[in-house]
Amino acid sequence: MSHAILFVQPGKPETRTYSDFESVNECMEGVCHLFEDHLKRQNPNTGSITYDISQLFDFIDTLEDLSCLVFQKSTMTYAPYNKDWIKEKIYILLRRQATKSQ
Repeated sequence: MSHAILFVQPGKPETRTYSDFESVNECMEGVCHLFEDHLKRQNPNTGSITYDISQLFDFIDTLEDLSCLVFQKSTMTYAPYNKDWIKEKIYILLRRQATKSQ
């Protein structure tokens, strides 16, 4: 369980935000929730929203900036990670969740 800070910039610099999470998995779930909130805003009259991982990754690619800092206990510092790393971690998380639900 490593603390993680997610930095998101959807567009102009004024749109920058950050969130912190108790673990990398929670952080990746946070990215998924960002996308789900985006879909809900685009489809306000839809009761149920579904998407596939390629749509989620396309959304991530459209963000001006998305990065994550993860606490490293060994050095007591935060290591930076980019969009590709985030997509890889989301893929692993969702694959694991899909395997559990079968």
